[in-house]
Amino acid sequence: MRLLQYNNRGDFSLTEFFESNIPKYAILSHRWGPEEVTLADLKNGNYKKMAGYGKIQFCGEQAKRDGLQYFWVDTCCIDKSNSTELAEAINSMFRWYRDATKCYVYLPDVSRRRTDSADKSDEGWISTFRKSEWFRRGWTLQELIAPASVDFFCKEGELLGNKASLERQICEITGIPASALRGSPLSDFSVAERLSWAASRETFRQEDKAYSLLGI
Repeated sequence: MRLLQYNNRGDFSLTEFFESNIPKYAILSHRWGPEEVTLADLKNGNYKKMAGYGKIQFCGEQAKRDGLQYFWVDTCCIDKSNSTELAEAINSMFRWYRDATKCYVYLPDVSRRRTDSADKSDEGWISTFRKSEWFRRGWTLQELIAPASVDFFCKEGELLGNKASLERQICEITGIPASALRGSPLSDFSVAERLSWAASRETFRQEDKAYSLLGI
């Protein structure tokens, strides 16, 4: 498993760990967009001018604030040109999210604009939070269920809440029972119920629909 960390120059460096000695790490959950930073981009040093760089920087800085030296981002910590490594990563994804100390959900379609009225300050972002594309993607289902700690951030990088504080909204949006979000064994839920959680979610490739259910 490759993990990112800040080096002494303020850039990112990659370290590869065996399963037996993986340190504590943060992990990013996000929707893929244009110009994501790949492993090759990290190695050739061209990543800072790319659109996807901001998410990686956000994840690293938030991990540092949480006292974590290492962090993982799927776009650039997997060599997708290596079919064997890609297959292993797909099979390991649920476990990697489950074992993360912190999971950060970055929502570029949710903004927390400040208002003059304190009692209405949350109304706007909660409405857009409910409509976020993140809740309609296939892969983010396991990224919501697997980790014990899930923090949600708006596009400005401000904390909106976590899986516990936003539990009611998340249950209403996804149809997932609170007990599943709190870590109850997934075997407590029927196969049909677990499949229903993914019924309204979409993936770009048909095969990813099945891959995203691994571990669930």
